[in-house]
Amino acid sequence: MLVLVAPETETPAQAITPDALLVRAGSGDQEAFAALYDAMAPRVLGLVRRLLVDPAQSEEVAQEVFLEVWQQAPRFDPAKGAAAAWMLTLAHRRAVDRIRSAQSARDRDVAAGHRELAADVPDPSESVEIRLEHERVARALGGLADAQRESIELAYYGGLTQREIAERLDVPLGTVKTRIRDGMGRLRDALGVTT
Repeated sequence: MLVLVAPETETPAQAITPDALLVRAGSGDQEAFAALYDAMAPRVLGLVRRLLVDPAQSEEVAQEVFLEVWQQAPRFDPAKGAAAAWMLTLAHRRAVDRIRSAQSARDRDVAAGHRELAADVPDPSESVEIRLEHERVARALGGLADAQRESIELAYYGGLTQREIAERLDVPLGTVKTRIRDGMGRLRDALGVTT
């Protein structure tokens, strides 16, 4: 059996258009803004989510849109356009801004990665130069007396102080100083260092 039911009546907030709600929100009416939010939030969020895809970012952008709507509501003029169109335009712009911002951040990260990668790869000519210099020093060290070479290697490659070298070699400190001074002089001559 078919039962006739009286049509539901609209509540006052549903009957009011978004234009009227936005005008009232512009005068500081928080209830009107809440009703406007209820009426427009699904459309705004849906538009933003279609563009951004990421649900969390979409909610964040939609929140920013409604904050801007609240702040800009006093400037809304229904004679210039519909509130829904204005709000959806704001939502579209904010979503596009977010996409551009994310793309810029990715571009910066990629550029930084390329710079770091380039910095980590040694220059082949520099590597060759360092290797050749190392070979020159090794040959010059080979031309020193064993005692001089040992003292210099302990000081420069081993990181020991002259006193530690003296203790390790069981010789007087003055002897270590003399061996290093004389050895360094011979190294300078062998390497052609003039300063």
